[in-house]
Amino acid sequence: MPSSSSLPYPLGVSRLSNDGANLAVYSETADSVSVVVLNDDGTERSTTPLTLRTGHVFHDLVPDVTPGSRYGLRVDGPWDPASGLRHNAAKLLLDPYATAVTGQVDWNEAVFSHLHDEPETRNDEDSAPYMPYSIAVQSNFDWEDDESPRTPLDRTVVYEVHVKGFTATNPDVPEEIRGTYAGLAHPAAIAHLKRIGVTAVELLPIHQFVQDSHLLEEGRRNYWGYNSIGFFAPHNEYSSSGDTGGQVDEFKALVKAMHENGIEVILDVVYNHTAEGNHLGPTLSLKGIDNGSHYRLVDDDRSAYYDTTGTGNSLNVGHPAALALILDSLRYWVTEMHVDGFRFDLASTLTRQDSDLDVHSAFLSLVHQDPTLAPVKLIAEPWDTQGYQVGGFPARWSEWNGKFRDDVRDFWRGESGMLPALAQRVTGSPDVYESTRRPTLASVNFITAHDGFTLADLNSYDDKHNEENGEDSQDGESDNRSWGCGAEGPTDDEGINALRARQQRNHLATLLLSAGVPMILGGDELGRTQNGNNNAYCQDNEVSWFDWSTADQDLIDFTTHLIALRDEHPALRPTWFRHDSDSDEDGAGPDTVDFYRADGQKLADEDWADGNAQSILILMRGGDGDAAFAWMVNSSSATVEFTLPEGKWSQSTSSDPDQAYESGGPSILIREHSFTLLQG
Repeated sequence: MPSSSSLPYPLGVSRLSNDGANLAVYSETADSVSVVVLNDDGTERSTTPLTLRTGHVFHDLVPDVTPGSRYGLRVDGPWDPASGLRHNAAKLLLDPYATAVTGQVDWNEAVFSHLHDEPETRNDEDSAPYMPYSIAVQSNFDWEDDESPRTPLDRTVVYEVHVKGFTATNPDVPEEIRGTYAGLAHPAAIAHLKRIGVTAVELLPIHQFVQDSHLLEEGRRNYWGYNSIGFFAPHNEYSSSGDTGGQVDEFKALVKAMHENGIEVILDVVYNHTAEGNHLGPTLSLKGIDNGSHYRLVDDDRSAYYDTTGTGNSLNVGHPAALALILDSLRYWVTEMHVDGFRFDLASTLTRQDSDLDVHSAFLSLVHQDPTLAPVKLIAEPWDTQGYQVGGFPARWSEWNGKFRDDVRDFWRGESGMLPALAQRVTGSPDVYESTRRPTLASVNFITAHDGFTLADLNSYDDKHNEENGEDSQDGESDNRSWGCGAEGPTDDEGINALRARQQRNHLATLLLSAGVPMILGGDELGRTQNGNNNAYCQDNEVSWFDWSTADQDLIDFTTHLIALRDEHPALRPTWFRHDSDSDEDGAGPDTVDFYRADGQKLADEDWADGNAQSILILMRGGDGDAAFAWMVNSSSATVEFTLPEGKWSQSTSSDPDQAYESGGPSILIREHSFTLLQG
């Protein structure tokens, strides 16, 4: 094929066939780009320069890049770290647009462009023997009639889960596929998700990521995967089909299986940084292709990286090349991989075109107008190391609501003065979202997430126990919102265990009965423990994996009941904010939430200001003939008698296994640290 037929777009490999492929690479600063094709043993088969240049894109037809080929890039150009230029043709680079990667980084000094003790001096040792390779993938996957469930946000229940950990020890999943995409797609795995009623799995990072050298040296591994190097490639270690391209179709099969069962797939994506780190980090891809276009560099010292992620670098979202990389990746996962949404790690970093958070940033504007992304769910982690932006994203987005997590934990710990905050959180956080006319569904509510205690550990430990991480427990948050009932609670083992069980149910119920979009940390419904480790990022072992043999079946049933109740009754999942002032004088208006003291009187201003008040009755009514719910919560250390609103009530659920209510009684006793939900 004549080189004149080559195209500069799309970037990466395109028009792949047995006769070769078109390959295009963006670089403003390179002098030349070559494609190296490798044999299975890592030896070089051929090197083909990309002879054409359109704008800043090097491109050409490469005959040796055929389906299944292993390849890499060599990019030559100036080496001038002080000016932000780090080209080094001795380094074999991953194609940032590769849709599959084989192998892992072998941490030899050759993968660094600089000498270990002289960061300004170029290291000319060939890195090819120590690098993973890009794979040219030709997928013929049959999607058949696959369609996204497109579950409305008000009916969405998110389940945050790790691909490997969910099935690594599941005895009902065949051993050869445990911990893989195929394992998560297995009927036994999906059966649990359907049993409890979640509508979406939010997968911890599955973009190709790098195992950290210091962890490997210490005998640990990067389990969570927040160390991306390939924004188009499914992580190869989660594939039971090998890592030479089979991971692509295996991931597609996972998505297809989830869709067939009415479950959406949301990806936790890490576009804010990459595994190349700062000026002392390795040269694996973007750093050697065009450093300054892809990473934020410090203005008065271009050898240094501007870092709002705590990882050494930040993507340069003020530059078209970095923005194109992110947007092309998002569109790829929607169109080619059929995923249903994204949770953006440290999303605030993506809004920093200069240094400040910007709701009108190019990234947010481009996402907002993109028709491919219009149908999918967008969830922001609305903070980074330099700022907290809860409530600051556009109306198109939902956000992880850290205020919900903190306030609900504090309330159930028995902290004083928490009633006003609790009322805000259970009604969808109007104090955060209503002023900008965003709905309750902007709030993704959560109590626990991968980063922190599990729910069982939250209610079992006063302090973190991260000794196994090798950092003297200095890592992870110093969580002051964990177990807080020791001083006033029971001292015998039976009493302590009963209180812990109630507290787990208290938290789950508050999550699932509140307005907003609930997110459950995978395993919380089982009573999963990490033995007090609240930063298990490096624990790719039984600390993090689900232990199905100890699953708390009663807790699973409790969670299942609450999710089903939420789905059945619009009163429990309002799409807009509801106020007691919206109700009629008799408090019987449609679609309302009212707050009462335990004695049956509506809360007045002085009640909200009472720092010692730790009990409240929340009356939720839905319109159009939906049921009403009287939700009585008591975070105090004493039993409280609640006077019930008029009407006929029956017990729906409680965190107290001994609680029983017969319809018709004017009042009910709610024991310490517990709740009861009545339906009328």
